[in-house]
Amino acid sequence: MEVEVTHKARDNSVKEILADPELFVEFLRNFVPIDMLKNVAPADVEDVTARLISLVSEQKDGDTIKRVNLNGDKSLFVITIVEHESQVNFRAPFKMLLYIALILNAYEKEANRAQLRSNCRKETDSTTDITQTKDFKYPPILPIIFYDGESEWTAETNFLHRTEMHEIFEKYIPKFEYELVKLKDYSFTDLAKFGDTLSLFMMIDKLKTAEAFAELGKLPKEYIKQLNEINVPINLKKLLVKVITVLLHKINVPQEEIDTLIERIDERGVSEMLLIENYDVQATRRERREAEQERDVAKRRLSIAIKTLLDKGSTVMEITEKMGMTEDEIIALLPELSPA
Repeated sequence: MEVEVTHKARDNSVKEILADPELFVEFLRNFVPIDMLKNVAPADVEDVTARLISLVSEQKDGDTIKRVNLNGDKSLFVITIVEHESQVNFRAPFKMLLYIALILNAYEKEANRAQLRSNCRKETDSTTDITQTKDFKYPPILPIIFYDGESEWTAETNFLHRTEMHEIFEKYIPKFEYELVKLKDYSFTDLAKFGDTLSLFMMIDKLKTAEAFAELGKLPKEYIKQLNEINVPINLKKLLVKVITVLLHKINVPQEEIDTLIERIDERGVSEMLLIENYDVQATRRERREAEQERDVAKRRLSIAIKTLLDKGSTVMEITEKMGMTEDEIIALLPELSPA
Protein backbone atom coordinates (compact mmCIF):
# COMPACT_ATOMS: atom_id res chain seq x y z
CA MET A 1 0.00 0.00 0.00
CA GLU A 2 1.79 3.12 -1.22
CA VAL A 3 1.22 6.40 0.58
CA GLU A 4 2.20 9.85 -0.57
CA VAL A 5 3.26 12.01 2.38
CA THR A 6 3.00 15.68 1.54
CA HIS A 7 3.77 18.70 3.71
CA LYS A 8 0.02 19.34 3.92
CA ALA A 9 -0.59 15.79 5.14
CA ARG A 10 2.03 16.21 7.85
CA ASP A 11 0.12 19.16 9.30
CA ASN A 12 -3.47 18.03 8.82
CA SER A 13 -3.75 14.40 9.88
CA VAL A 14 -6.53 15.09 12.41
CA LYS A 15 -8.49 17.11 9.85
CA GLU A 16 -8.33 14.17 7.45
CA ILE A 17 -9.49 11.83 10.19
CA LEU A 18 -12.51 13.99 11.04
CA ALA A 19 -13.29 14.50 7.35
CA ASP A 20 -14.30 10.84 7.11
CA PRO A 21 -18.02 10.49 8.02
CA GLU A 22 -17.55 7.14 9.78
CA LEU A 23 -14.70 8.42 11.96
CA PHE A 24 -16.56 11.68 12.58
CA VAL A 25 -19.63 9.92 14.03
CA GLU A 26 -17.30 7.83 16.20
CA PHE A 27 -15.72 11.10 17.36
CA LEU A 28 -19.14 12.45 18.37
CA ARG A 29 -20.07 9.19 20.09
CA ASN A 30 -16.79 8.94 22.02
CA PHE A 31 -16.05 12.52 23.00
CA VAL A 32 -19.30 14.52 23.11
CA PRO A 33 -21.58 13.89 26.14
CA ILE A 34 -24.90 14.19 24.29
CA ASP A 35 -26.97 11.01 24.17
CA MET A 36 -28.88 11.80 20.97
CA LEU A 37 -25.58 11.92 19.06
CA LYS A 38 -24.76 8.31 19.93
CA ASN A 39 -26.99 7.04 17.12
CA VAL A 40 -25.88 9.39 14.32
CA ALA A 41 -24.95 7.43 11.19
CA PRO A 42 -22.28 8.38 8.62
CA ALA A 43 -25.05 8.95 6.06
CA ASP A 44 -26.45 11.69 8.33
CA VAL A 45 -23.29 13.81 8.03
CA GLU A 46 -22.68 16.41 5.32
CA ASP A 47 -19.46 18.41 5.16
CA VAL A 48 -20.35 22.03 4.35
CA THR A 49 -16.91 23.47 5.06
CA ALA A 50 -16.18 24.44 1.46
CA ARG A 51 -19.51 26.27 1.20
CA LEU A 52 -19.24 28.25 4.43
CA ILE A 53 -15.88 28.43 6.07
CA SER A 54 -13.96 29.98 3.17
CA LEU A 55 -15.91 33.19 3.80
CA VAL A 56 -13.94 33.75 7.02
CA SER A 57 -10.63 35.35 6.15
CA GLU A 58 -8.79 34.01 9.20
CA GLN A 59 -9.96 30.40 9.01
CA LYS A 60 -7.37 27.64 9.34
CA ASP A 61 -7.09 24.52 7.26
CA GLY A 62 -8.04 22.44 10.32
CA ASP A 63 -11.41 24.18 10.79
CA THR A 64 -14.48 22.30 9.56
CA ILE A 65 -18.26 22.63 9.61
CA LYS A 66 -20.53 19.58 9.41
CA ARG A 67 -24.30 19.47 9.03
CA VAL A 68 -25.78 16.52 10.91
CA ASN A 69 -29.29 15.27 10.16
CA LEU A 70 -31.29 14.60 13.34
CA ASN A 71 -34.71 12.94 13.42
CA GLY A 72 -35.35 13.38 9.73
CA ASP A 73 -36.16 17.10 9.45
CA LYS A 74 -33.91 18.65 12.11
CA SER A 75 -30.32 19.73 11.60
CA LEU A 76 -27.36 20.23 13.89
CA PHE A 77 -24.27 22.11 12.77
CA VAL A 78 -20.95 21.03 14.27
CA ILE A 79 -17.97 23.37 14.15
CA THR A 80 -14.66 21.63 14.74
CA ILE A 81 -11.43 23.56 15.21
CA VAL A 82 -8.27 21.46 15.48
CA GLU A 83 -5.47 22.98 17.56
CA HIS A 84 -2.01 21.38 17.57
CA GLU A 85 0.25 24.13 18.86
CA SER A 86 1.64 24.31 22.37
CA GLN A 87 0.67 28.01 22.37
CA VAL A 88 -3.00 28.28 23.36
CA ASN A 89 -5.32 30.11 20.97
CA PHE A 90 -6.98 32.65 23.29
CA ARG A 91 -9.00 33.99 20.37
CA ALA A 92 -10.91 30.72 20.08
CA PRO A 93 -14.22 31.96 21.66
CA PHE A 94 -14.45 34.91 19.28
CA LYS A 95 -13.55 32.75 16.31
CA MET A 96 -16.38 30.41 17.25
CA LEU A 97 -18.75 33.39 17.44
CA LEU A 98 -17.82 34.35 13.88
CA TYR A 99 -18.51 30.83 12.65
CA ILE A 100 -21.84 30.65 14.50
CA ALA A 101 -23.01 33.93 12.94
CA LEU A 102 -21.88 32.70 9.53
CA ILE A 103 -23.82 29.45 9.85
CA LEU A 104 -27.03 31.12 11.06
CA ASN A 105 -26.88 33.69 8.27
CA ALA A 106 -26.44 30.95 5.66
CA TYR A 107 -29.24 28.92 7.27
CA GLU A 108 -31.64 31.88 6.99
CA LYS A 109 -30.91 32.27 3.28
CA GLU A 110 -31.32 28.54 2.68
CA ALA A 111 -34.65 28.50 4.54
CA ASN A 112 -35.97 31.39 2.45
CA ARG A 113 -34.89 29.73 -0.78
CA ALA A 114 -36.60 26.49 0.29
CA GLN A 115 -39.78 28.43 1.10
CA LEU A 116 -39.68 30.14 -2.29
CA ARG A 117 -39.35 26.80 -4.09
CA SER A 118 -42.24 25.41 -2.06
CA ASN A 119 -44.42 28.40 -3.02
CA CYS A 120 -43.58 27.90 -6.69
CA ARG A 121 -44.66 24.26 -6.52
CA LYS A 122 -47.91 25.30 -4.87
CA GLU A 123 -48.32 28.11 -7.44
CA THR A 124 -48.78 30.75 -4.76
CA ASP A 125 -47.58 34.35 -4.99
CA SER A 126 -46.53 34.62 -1.36
CA THR A 127 -43.07 36.15 -0.90
CA THR A 128 -43.12 36.04 2.90
CA ASP A 129 -39.68 35.81 4.43
CA ILE A 130 -39.97 32.63 6.51
CA THR A 131 -37.38 33.91 8.98
CA GLN A 132 -39.78 36.73 9.83
CA THR A 133 -42.47 34.29 10.96
CA LYS A 134 -43.11 33.43 14.60
CA ASP A 135 -42.59 29.69 14.14
CA PHE A 136 -39.18 29.89 12.47
CA LYS A 137 -36.40 28.34 14.58
CA TYR A 138 -32.65 28.47 14.16
CA PRO A 139 -30.68 25.21 14.25
CA PRO A 140 -28.53 24.21 17.22
CA ILE A 141 -24.78 24.61 16.76
CA LEU A 142 -22.20 22.49 18.56
CA PRO A 143 -18.77 24.18 18.68
CA ILE A 144 -15.83 21.83 19.42
CA ILE A 145 -12.13 22.41 19.84
CA PHE A 146 -9.99 19.31 19.53
CA TYR A 147 -6.63 19.94 21.18
CA ASP A 148 -3.81 17.41 20.97
CA GLY A 149 -1.03 19.64 22.31
CA GLU A 150 0.95 18.78 25.44
CA SER A 151 0.46 22.10 27.28
CA GLU A 152 -2.63 22.91 29.31
CA TRP A 153 -5.47 24.65 27.44
CA THR A 154 -6.04 27.86 29.39
CA ALA A 155 -8.28 29.82 26.99
CA GLU A 156 -11.83 30.66 28.09
CA THR A 157 -14.40 28.15 26.85
CA ASN A 158 -17.30 30.62 27.28
CA PHE A 159 -17.45 33.81 25.21
CA LEU A 160 -19.15 35.58 28.13
CA HIS A 161 -15.97 35.39 30.23
CA ARG A 162 -13.93 36.84 27.37
CA THR A 163 -15.93 40.09 27.63
CA GLU A 164 -15.10 42.98 29.95
CA MET A 165 -17.62 43.81 32.69
CA HIS A 166 -19.59 40.70 31.87
CA GLU A 167 -20.94 40.65 35.42
CA ILE A 168 -22.82 43.89 34.67
CA PHE A 169 -23.78 43.26 31.03
CA GLU A 170 -24.25 39.48 31.24
CA LYS A 171 -27.85 39.72 30.02
CA TYR A 172 -26.72 41.19 26.68
CA ILE A 173 -23.65 39.07 25.92
CA PRO A 174 -23.68 35.78 23.95
CA LYS A 175 -23.13 32.97 26.46
CA PHE A 176 -22.33 30.00 24.23
CA GLU A 177 -19.62 27.60 25.38
CA TYR A 178 -17.56 25.34 23.14
CA GLU A 179 -16.86 21.70 23.92
CA LEU A 180 -13.15 21.21 24.59
CA VAL A 181 -11.71 17.79 23.77
CA LYS A 182 -8.16 17.49 25.13
CA LEU A 183 -6.47 14.37 23.85
CA LYS A 184 -3.90 14.51 26.66
CA ASP A 185 -6.72 13.82 29.16
CA TYR A 186 -7.31 10.40 27.59
CA SER A 187 -4.85 7.61 28.36
CA PHE A 188 -4.22 4.76 25.92
CA THR A 189 -6.38 2.59 28.16
CA ASP A 190 -9.20 5.16 28.02
CA LEU A 191 -9.06 5.19 24.23
CA ALA A 192 -8.96 1.38 24.07
CA LYS A 193 -12.33 1.29 25.88
CA PHE A 194 -13.97 2.85 22.81
CA GLY A 195 -13.00 -0.27 20.86
CA ASP A 196 -13.43 1.34 17.43
CA THR A 197 -11.30 2.45 14.50
CA LEU A 198 -11.10 6.04 15.73
CA SER A 199 -9.49 4.88 18.98
CA LEU A 200 -6.49 3.62 17.01
CA PHE A 201 -6.22 6.92 15.10
CA MET A 202 -6.26 8.82 18.40
CA MET A 203 -3.59 6.55 19.87
CA ILE A 204 -1.37 7.22 16.89
CA ASP A 205 -1.87 10.97 17.38
CA LYS A 206 -0.69 10.60 21.01
CA LEU A 207 2.61 8.96 19.99
CA LYS A 208 4.95 11.89 20.43
CA THR A 209 7.48 10.52 22.95
CA ALA A 210 9.33 7.28 23.65
CA GLU A 211 7.28 6.94 26.85
CA ALA A 212 4.08 7.06 24.82
CA PHE A 213 5.34 4.28 22.55
CA ALA A 214 6.05 2.15 25.63
CA GLU A 215 2.42 2.57 26.76
CA LEU A 216 1.21 0.65 23.70
CA GLY A 217 2.66 -2.51 25.20
CA LYS A 218 0.22 -2.23 28.12
CA LEU A 219 -2.94 -2.28 26.01
CA PRO A 220 -5.46 -5.03 26.91
CA LYS A 221 -5.36 -8.14 24.73
CA GLU A 222 -9.12 -7.82 24.32
CA TYR A 223 -8.58 -4.52 22.52
CA ILE A 224 -6.08 -6.06 20.11
CA LYS A 225 -8.60 -8.81 19.41
CA GLN A 226 -11.32 -6.22 18.79
CA LEU A 227 -9.15 -4.43 16.24
CA ASN A 228 -8.58 -7.66 14.36
CA GLU A 229 -12.34 -8.27 14.26
CA ILE A 230 -13.21 -4.80 12.94
CA ASN A 231 -13.78 -4.85 9.19
CA VAL A 232 -11.90 -1.65 8.34
CA PRO A 233 -12.87 -0.35 4.87
CA ILE A 234 -10.04 0.07 2.38
CA ASN A 235 -10.34 3.88 2.42
CA LEU A 236 -9.83 3.95 6.20
CA LYS A 237 -6.93 1.50 5.95
CA LYS A 238 -5.25 3.85 3.49
CA LEU A 239 -5.90 6.81 5.78
CA LEU A 240 -4.60 4.84 8.78
CA VAL A 241 -1.40 4.00 6.89
CA LYS A 242 -1.05 7.64 5.83
CA VAL A 243 -1.42 8.90 9.39
CA ILE A 244 1.08 6.41 10.82
CA THR A 245 3.52 7.20 8.00
CA VAL A 246 3.28 10.91 8.76
CA LEU A 247 3.92 10.24 12.46
CA LEU A 248 6.93 8.01 11.85
CA HIS A 249 8.43 10.48 9.40
CA LYS A 250 8.08 13.22 12.01
CA ILE A 251 10.10 11.25 14.55
CA ASN A 252 12.70 10.23 11.96
CA VAL A 253 11.95 6.52 11.76
CA PRO A 254 14.03 5.03 8.90
CA GLN A 255 12.01 4.56 5.71
CA GLU A 256 12.81 0.85 5.55
CA GLU A 257 11.17 0.34 8.97
CA ILE A 258 8.09 2.25 7.82
CA ASP A 259 7.88 0.12 4.66
CA THR A 260 8.14 -3.08 6.73
CA LEU A 261 5.34 -1.96 9.05
CA ILE A 262 3.07 -1.05 6.14
CA GLU A 263 3.65 -4.46 4.56
CA ARG A 264 2.62 -6.13 7.84
CA ILE A 265 -0.55 -4.02 7.95
CA ASP A 266 -1.43 -5.11 4.41
CA GLU A 267 -0.86 -8.78 5.25
CA ARG A 268 -2.18 -9.11 8.80
CA GLY A 269 -4.48 -6.18 9.60
CA VAL A 270 -4.52 -2.81 11.35
CA SER A 271 -3.53 -4.18 14.78
CA GLU A 272 -0.01 -4.62 13.38
CA MET A 273 0.42 -0.89 13.89
CA LEU A 274 0.68 -1.59 17.60
CA LEU A 275 3.96 -3.42 16.99
CA ILE A 276 5.68 -0.04 16.89
CA GLU A 277 5.55 -0.26 20.70
CA ASN A 278 9.19 -1.42 20.76
CA TYR A 279 10.40 1.60 18.84
CA ASP A 280 12.36 3.80 21.25
CA VAL A 281 12.63 7.14 19.46
CA GLN A 282 15.46 8.55 21.55
CA ALA A 283 17.42 5.29 21.60
CA THR A 284 17.17 4.91 17.85
CA ARG A 285 18.35 8.45 17.26
CA ARG A 286 21.24 7.91 19.68
CA GLU A 287 22.23 4.67 17.96
CA ARG A 288 22.10 6.38 14.58
CA ARG A 289 24.31 9.23 15.81
CA GLU A 290 26.79 6.77 17.32
CA ALA A 291 26.92 4.76 14.09
CA GLU A 292 27.52 7.93 12.07
CA GLN A 293 30.29 8.97 14.46
CA GLU A 294 31.93 5.56 14.14
CA ARG A 295 31.83 5.83 10.35
CA ASP A 296 33.35 9.31 10.51
CA VAL A 297 36.17 8.06 12.77
CA ALA A 298 36.84 5.13 10.43
CA LYS A 299 36.98 7.47 7.43
CA ARG A 300 39.42 9.78 9.20
CA ARG A 301 41.68 6.87 10.10
CA LEU A 302 41.67 5.62 6.51
CA SER A 303 42.45 9.12 5.23
CA ILE A 304 45.40 9.41 7.63
CA ALA A 305 46.69 5.97 6.64
CA ILE A 306 46.47 6.79 2.92
CA LYS A 307 48.22 10.14 3.40
CA THR A 308 50.97 8.43 5.39
CA LEU A 309 51.55 5.91 2.56
CA LEU A 310 51.58 8.70 -0.02
CA ASP A 311 54.11 10.65 2.05
CA LYS A 312 56.32 7.56 2.08
CA GLY A 313 56.26 7.42 -1.73
CA SER A 314 53.58 4.82 -2.39
CA THR A 315 51.52 5.27 -5.55
CA VAL A 316 47.74 5.22 -5.63
CA MET A 317 47.82 1.86 -7.46
CA GLU A 318 50.08 0.38 -4.77
CA ILE A 319 47.74 1.67 -2.04
CA THR A 320 44.67 0.13 -3.72
CA GLU A 321 46.39 -3.26 -3.78
CA LYS A 322 47.69 -2.99 -0.23
CA MET A 323 44.41 -1.76 1.35
CA GLY A 324 41.97 -3.67 -0.82
CA MET A 325 40.26 -0.47 -2.00
CA THR A 326 39.35 0.88 -5.41
CA GLU A 327 40.82 4.07 -6.80
CA ASP A 328 37.39 5.75 -6.59
CA GLU A 329 37.15 4.90 -2.87
CA ILE A 330 40.56 6.45 -2.23
CA ILE A 331 39.66 9.59 -4.19
CA ALA A 332 36.40 9.84 -2.18
CA LEU A 333 38.51 10.01 0.99
CA LEU A 334 41.14 12.31 -0.54
CA PRO A 335 39.39 14.39 -3.24
CA GLU A 336 42.60 16.27 -3.94
CA LEU A 337 43.91 13.12 -5.69
CA SER A 338 41.17 13.41 -8.31
CA PRO A 339 42.57 14.35 -11.75
CA ALA A 340 41.81 17.96 -12.73
